[in-house]
Amino acid sequence: MKVENNKVVAVSYALEVEGKIADQSAPGRPLEYIHGTGMLLPKFEAALAGKEPGDGFDFVLSPEEGYGKYDPSYKIDLPKTAFAIDGKVREDLLVVGRTIPMLNQAGQVVQGTVAEVTEMAVTMDFNHPMAGKTLHFTGKVESVRGATDKELTEGLHGEYLPPEEHECCHGKGNCHKDGDGECCGKGEGHHGDGECCGKGEGHHGDGECCGKGEGHCHKD
Repeated sequence: MKVENNKVVAVSYALEVEGKIADQSAPGRPLEYIHGTGMLLPKFEAALAGKEPGDGFDFVLSPEEGYGKYDPSYKIDLPKTAFAIDGKVREDLLVVGRTIPMLNQAGQVVQGTVAEVTEMAVTMDFNHPMAGKTLHFTGKVESVRGATDKELTEGLHGEYLPPEEHECCHGKGNCHKDGDGECCGKGEGHHGDGECCGKGEGHHGDGECCGKGEGHCHKD
């Protein structure tokens, strides 16, 4: 069976950026996605179209084909008060390199990375971590099968279903309570045991947090 629209495709892969491995699938745990539904970068899917189980792949995506060019204007300073919950600044969240979901002026959730922390302000970088990067993918198609009607309607892991109701930890609505009532540092999801995800960008099928998912998650 070939890789084509509405097929569930499993691939083992490695992503190399600037000569270093930036992301890869775990041994025996390939990335699964439904081809043609926009789950992955369009050029990534295009490179796999027509391949069969056992076929390898090796291709390079330019920044424009991946996560776009780096835009310095997306790096901005915010007052520390923007990170306050019940009047107290969440200093534990303000760690350089940490990603925090926030609301933009249009009310949309955007992911920002803490770039610098000073006494009064926080520099947030709202570029995608892979913006401006050339992405080199290698790997193999492990399996291809037809998607079920339920998977086409609900997604492989229910990602098409309406989001569950979560209690916001503060007015900005950029974090949720986990199983024990504690606010998540990221606010985008939890491990299966209720622990907050380190990055908050999603989960693998088995409930493990994806870290960032750079290179294979579809850009916004």
